Amino acid sequence: MMSLSHPTWNWFSTMPIMPELFLAFSAIALLMLGVFQKTPSAFRIGIAAIVATLCTAGFVGYINFPRMTVLNNMVVVDSFARHFKFLILGGFFFALCLSLSDLKEKVFNRFEIPVIMMISTLGMLLMVSANNLLSLYVSLELQSLALYVLAAVRRDHVSSSEAGLKYFILGALSSGLLLFGMSLIYGYVGSIDFDVLSYTFLQNQGSLSVGVIFGIAFILAGLSFKISAVPFHMWAPDVYQGAPHFITSFFAIVPKIAAFGLLIRILAGPFAPAIAEWSQIILFLSIASMVVGAFAGIAQNDVKRLLAYSSIGNMGYALMGLLSGTPESLASTILYLTIYMIATAGTFGLFLMIYNNDSSESPMSKLSGLSKQHPLMAYGFAILLFSVAGIPPFAGFFGKLFLFQSVVEGGFIITAVIGVLASVVSAYYYIRLIKIMFFDEPQSEIAVHLCTARVFVTSLSLFITILFILFPNYLLHHSLIAAQNLFGS
Repeated sequence: MMSLSHPTWNWFSTMPIMPELFLAFSAIALLMLGVFQKTPSAFRIGIAAIVATLCTAGFVGYINFPRMTVLNNMVVVDSFARHFKFLILGGFFFALCLSLSDLKEKVFNRFEIPVIMMISTLGMLLMVSANNLLSLYVSLELQSLALYVLAAVRRDHVSSSEAGLKYFILGALSSGLLLFGMSLIYGYVGSIDFDVLSYTFLQNQGSLSVGVIFGIAFILAGLSFKISAVPFHMWAPDVYQGAPHFITSFFAIVPKIAAFGLLIRILAGPFAPAIAEWSQIILFLSIASMVVGAFAGIAQNDVKRLLAYSSIGNMGYALMGLLSGTPESLASTILYLTIYMIATAGTFGLFLMIYNNDSSESPMSKLSGLSKQHPLMAYGFAILLFSVAGIPPFAGFFGKLFLFQSVVEGGFIITAVIGVLASVVSAYYYIRLIKIMFFDEPQSEIAVHLCTARVFVTSLSLFITILFILFPNYLLHHSLIAAQNLFGS
């Protein structure tokens, strides 16, 4: 009689995914704590979520093994994954700090909000460690389903419900595209494991079947939705505007970093031998995103919609770094994403101090004369906007400098020129905001909503943005190590 052997389980086998396990159990524990509280307090749950996030980051730093795979080769832990997990947890820490003040308000005093944010972050951590198309999809949906709920968390508000519905419908479409692409690849290759796909594509390099190419195209289309790359960007302005302000800050800071980490992993991993096929798709997405983000942002009069189009443009710049497929170009993209995340956290910190959640709208006119009433906030806002625009000597300038340098070295000179021109055009609406703050007459008294956590996040963001010139090689070095790990060097 044939006996079936079962794999033995031990604590060491789960050590590589201990950060994810800890965050998952923490989310469950906080959910139960919120349910059994006599007087539910979202603020207390938010504080506990911050502590859990810091502990999770500690686990990520402690578990410094070489490349390891777990769960039947479906999840991989390596230097690249660890680097992006630090970025994700850092962005989540910023987003939680920015949300604490709003969680005290009666309308947002729902303990489920920070718990759902934790579950979404759990999906993001698993995304950057995916080593299989199935684990990729499950982790992506875990993140996305939580985000749909967060977008519509204010059920009594029409714009919030509309944002959640639009996000869900378009998200379902992107999931369909992703699954169809996966099914094509599985049908033609017979496997969904990244290692097997990489070996198969390498053996058939230059002669991939049409079905496989279509599968790669559909997968890239599904992931492009997650980073709001043109032409899959239509959800971003409406969701940014309709969602509550602090939820929008979470959308802007964290999920796109995780989606980009996943995109880099599959393009530099299983799809690397097919660079001749997918580089054309990335080239189109990059140029279209930069151009649309630059020109569409000019017509905006709402700050959140403007930041949405700014985000679309910045995703286009980051996509440029993927074209060459070299460790140096990928490192420039990782560095650019890091700088973008830090600047976005500071920008939303200032934004939340000025705009309250009474309305989903955030008209630019409210910033009129900010420099006369709150000069420190106006100057901080200006510095962060200058950085995102790529004006020296701030961090954003060096991010774009390294990025454009890697694109030129990869031979994509025309793309780099288009990127520079788009950057010049987009500088108009950043300078327009600065002009409103410093040169327009105040329309009324601007009431700011200061809180310690928001001041801390904004100050830290400004500190890094201003002083980045003193240590540019530090982040670049760690970004390069993460990128080289994908190439086995």
